[in-house]
Amino acid sequence: MSQTVDERIARVAFNADGLVAAIVQQWDTLDVLMLGWMDAEALRRTLTEGRVTFWSRSRQEYWRKGDTSGNIQLLRGARLDCDGDAVLLQVEQIGPACHTGTRTCFDSDDLEPATGAPAGEEAR
Repeated sequence: MSQTVDERIARVAFNADGLVAAIVQQWDTLDVLMLGWMDAEALRRTLTEGRVTFWSRSRQEYWRKGDTSGNIQLLRGARLDCDGDAVLLQVEQIGPACHTGTRTCFDSDDLEPATGAPAGEEAR
């Protein structure tokens, strides 16, 4: 039997501020596009309306990607991580996802990490 929206939202482990991290991923390429924050109402709107709604921590209001820019996110899937403290939203991104005008928010600042070799292999 399928759970109600409220039962699904009750499984989320919101932080002390009542928020959960929402990782946004392009549904077909699996590119990570951005990170936003949601409270229970933003998640409810997202799950029931098919458009992604976030909670703005700075403005203290709800916002939907694309309401002013036209670069909307159409929901294609939603999953909780194993601890319930992060949501993965798979979307069809129309236009750039980042407010800077780029496709993803994760394409501008490479931290140049050391990378580990698989077990049993030397690092190159």
